[in-house]
Amino acid sequence: MTTPSSERAFDVRHVQLARALFAALAAVMVTFSSDHSAPLGLGVFSGFALATGLVFALSVWLVHPRGERLIPALLAIVSIVAGMVASVGTWRTTGVFFGVVIAWALVSGAIELIGALRQRKTIGAAGARDGVLIGILSLVLGVVLLLPIQQYALDYSIAGAGSFTLTGITIAVGLFGGYAAVVAVFLAIAGFSPRRTEPVPAVPSEEAAS
Repeated sequence: MTTPSSERAFDVRHVQLARALFAALAAVMVTFSSDHSAPLGLGVFSGFALATGLVFALSVWLVHPRGERLIPALLAIVSIVAGMVASVGTWRTTGVFFGVVIAWALVSGAIELIGALRQRKTIGAAGARDGVLIGILSLVLGVVLLLPIQQYALDYSIAGAGSFTLTGITIAVGLFGGYAAVVAVFLAIAGFSPRRTEPVPAVPSEEAAS
C-alpha cells in the first residue's frame, strides 16, 4: 500500500526546499565573489550539481512512488555526473565550464520539462508547473551559453579604479549565478506555499445516524 504524501516524513515540499537551499548557496557564492573565472564557476557548479543530484537520488526512495521514479533518477544521474566532471581541478578551464554547464542545462532541462508534462495527471497541476518552469529555465540557460560569448572580451576603465576586461567566462558565470538565484526563489516559494487539502468524502446519512 502506498503511503499518502501527507503522511510521509519526506515529500515533494522537502525536495523543493532542499533544491532551493543549494541553488541559493550557489547564487550567493557567485554574487559575492569578485572572481568570476572558470575555476570559481566550476567549483560552485560542482557543489551545486552534486548536492542537487543527491537530493534527487534520495527522493527516488523517500518521496516518489515506484511508478514515478524514472525522472528523478535520471536527473540525479545527470547532475552527479556533471558535478563530478566539474570537480576535477585540472579540467577547470573556460572550455570545460561552457561544455559541462551547457550539456547539464540542456539535458536536465529537457528531462525535467518532459517529465513534468508527462506526469501532469499523477503529480497534479502545481507539481507539473514547477517542473515545467525549472525545465524551461535550464534550457534557456543552456541556449544562452551556446551563443558565441566564450571568446568575448571588452576592455573598459573606471575613473579612480583602473582598467578592467569583461570576458565571456565572467558573463557565463554571472548567468549561472542569476539562474541559481531565480531557481532558489521560485522553489522556495513553491516549497513554502500551502498545499491543497484533499476533500473529505461525505458520510452517508445511514452511517451518520448509526
